[in-house]
Amino acid sequence: MSKNTHILVEPNTPTEAKTRIPVWLYPSTLEVMDRAMKIANSKSRSEYLEKAALFYAGYVSGQIATAYPPALASVLRGTVQDTENRICCLLFKLAVEQDIVMNVLAAEMEIPDEQLKALRGRCVQNVKKTGGSVTLDDAVRYQNGRL
Repeated sequence: MSKNTHILVEPNTPTEAKTRIPVWLYPSTLEVMDRAMKIANSKSRSEYLEKAALFYAGYVSGQIATAYPPALASVLRGTVQDTENRICCLLFKLAVEQDIVMNVLAAEMEIPDEQLKALRGRCVQNVKKTGGSVTLDDAVRYQNGRL
């Protein structure tokens, strides 16, 4: 078979009859297959092996570049989009809460512009150094001169 030859993977037709073939598998492979059958929602080893064979045939033949990725890409795109929407929503809520806290503090504190600028610079460096893992405890220790 040449490199450019593709195996056509087509769905089974209702009139097609199954053929019984002998299959030799290691016990460890059978264990893996039996566990995966539940995840794949296969009712039998035969059904699982058929699904696996069709998928692998498509993968090997290059069909994965035309048949499988659109479905896979669609699922991944949907998952990423849902995650992105959730993160954006949570970041918006967090920004609102942070704005409330900053306004409450600004209403009660009189901080000179130079001191605020220096604090911002220190906070930027702290966030970079800790990878964003900052805590109120650390801020209190710093403000009390213990850090």
